[in-house]
Amino acid sequence: MLRERARIVAGGLFTVDLLLVAGAFFLSFWLRSSVLPRLGVAETHLYPLSLYLPLLPVVLFIWGVLVLRFNLYHSRRTTPLQAEAWDIVRMSVIGTLFLVLFIYSFRIDERLLGPDKISRLWIFLFALLVTLFLLVRMVIIRLTARSVRLEGYNFRTVLLAGTNPTALRIAESIQSHPYWGYRIIGFVRERSSDDESSLPPDQILGTLEDIPDIVEHYPIDEVIFALGRQQLDRLENILLGLEEQGIRARLALNLFPHAKARVEVGILDEIPVLTYSTTPSSELALLGKRVMDIGISLVLLAVAWPVMLIIATALKVFDGGSVLYRQTRCGLHGRRFTLYKFRTMVKNADRQQEELAHLNEMTGPVFKLRRDPRVTQIGRLLRRLSLDELPQLWNVLRGDMSLVGPRPPIPQEVSAYERWQRRRLSMRPGLTCLWQIHGRNKLDFDRWIELDLEYIDNWSPLLDLKILAKTIPVVLTGRGAS
Repeated sequence: MLRERARIVAGGLFTVDLLLVAGAFFLSFWLRSSVLPRLGVAETHLYPLSLYLPLLPVVLFIWGVLVLRFNLYHSRRTTPLQAEAWDIVRMSVIGTLFLVLFIYSFRIDERLLGPDKISRLWIFLFALLVTLFLLVRMVIIRLTARSVRLEGYNFRTVLLAGTNPTALRIAESIQSHPYWGYRIIGFVRERSSDDESSLPPDQILGTLEDIPDIVEHYPIDEVIFALGRQQLDRLENILLGLEEQGIRARLALNLFPHAKARVEVGILDEIPVLTYSTTPSSELALLGKRVMDIGISLVLLAVAWPVMLIIATALKVFDGGSVLYRQTRCGLHGRRFTLYKFRTMVKNADRQQEELAHLNEMTGPVFKLRRDPRVTQIGRLLRRLSLDELPQLWNVLRGDMSLVGPRPPIPQEVSAYERWQRRRLSMRPGLTCLWQIHGRNKLDFDRWIELDLEYIDNWSPLLDLKILAKTIPVVLTGRGAS
């Protein structure tokens, strides 16, 4: 019955959402065609509505597929409001992109309404209104559902399997969020010998083996298992029994309580898998990072090529030898690649490093020397302004590096890392990072690693933009450069 009711509710919400999309379609046309020209915002009226109507089925199809793809109609009792709102915003952005792609790629009959006759302002208004309508619908449904649950209706009864700290924390969360609409029927212990002193005796309904009998005597909608790893082998028959009775089962994934990695549930060829990760995992955000890398690198190369030509000419005329310095570096998870820089040292500089090892001013496996005698006069100027790193924009375009990320180390340094330090290799290396704007070569190695790990733990596209913005004055003033 619960599943049938859920399907009815989902079907009703789907119908409402399609009506809202259609409403946004017509309202945006009216605003663009009649209201905005009168206000002086738009100069011309649109073509007749009848010529725009062929787009309506396309719009309804795109948004219909997306609302199902984003799974907006599954139970979101415990989903934060901002998470659901972000799903709707992302869905609307993707839907608008598909609509624009359809208009400009497939092209509607030019005699009726070609791409050049479709108002860009109308597209923007439609995207804005459909997002607003769906957000308002979400808020209304949320407030209504919460009000109903607080009144004691539309609640789900829960049996908690486990009496450990994880189970108690789940119970506390449920009790502190009454608008979720969950009621705890009781707990079951892992074994009959477990100490249940932290819970009142009347809340203990039995042990794991008693669950089949418990669900027959109590109206239970869900069973939440919060057990230790050692108990997982005992669950298969219990889960199969719950499945036969149509009772939802949930498994708390706190299997390794000391692990700091984020846990995500996914599907691999129809096999459920748990993913433990300490690095950013949002494919959309990482795609945005890659797009930003390519776009900014292309712009910088287009602007900087005259400077790069002058540098290459100066190096060739005054120092002779090769213009570029090539070195093997370690990239994402230790992948090796060839890094390119303008040559700033004398020939055979790598062979001379052993003779200067006793002068190393950097702790750890990194070699840094502020007054390195191997650096040429031109090289010193290039390093001070970070111009020697301009060829690395090619590494960014190739995908070996990113604009922002931990600096790529050489293999010899990586081989001397402690295990925890290798986590700085878990993101694509970059031209600049937090340590670049916090002192560059004035920092010791441990602080350098701390800043790299802080970047990985707190990464976001906005953080990348902030680092890029703060890098500009650091480079122009040459602070911390050797």
